[in-house]
Amino acid sequence: GAQVVGQYYNFLRLGTEGYTAVQAESRKTAMWLSGAIEEHGSFALVSRGGDIPAFAFRLVDATGFSVYDVSEELRTRGWIVPAYAMPPAMEDVSVLRVVVRNGFSRDLAVLFLADLKATVDRLSRRGGGSDQERTGFHH
Repeated sequence: GAQVVGQYYNFLRLGTEGYTAVQAESRKTAMWLSGAIEEHGSFALVSRGGDIPAFAFRLVDATGFSVYDVSEELRTRGWIVPAYAMPPAMEDVSVLRVVVRNGFSRDLAVLFLADLKATVDRLSRRGGGSDQERTGFHH
């Protein structure tokens, strides 16, 4: 829908070379951010963001709070990071998904990482309150 039209507009506006450069920069930021999140130790990557500038990650130790709690807490800080269950055959795994869009700079990635770490620290201290049976994120 609208996202495809927007991408086509950017492609026309930037030209092939410019569009390719923007996408490469977004992938680079996604790879850096996913690596930093993995290094934190609270999360395991489900994907890395190398093919497309988006990646998913899950909690390593899900005691006390869930990815749904992380998603809600991040939303209070202005970040929209959907949490949802994986498809059948892996539905017992819930993940958070980050999409690195054009304009999401390394500086913003650093801010996001700091907010994610603060969120994990806060939830580790107080625990979560979300219902595991929740449906997750709706577009």
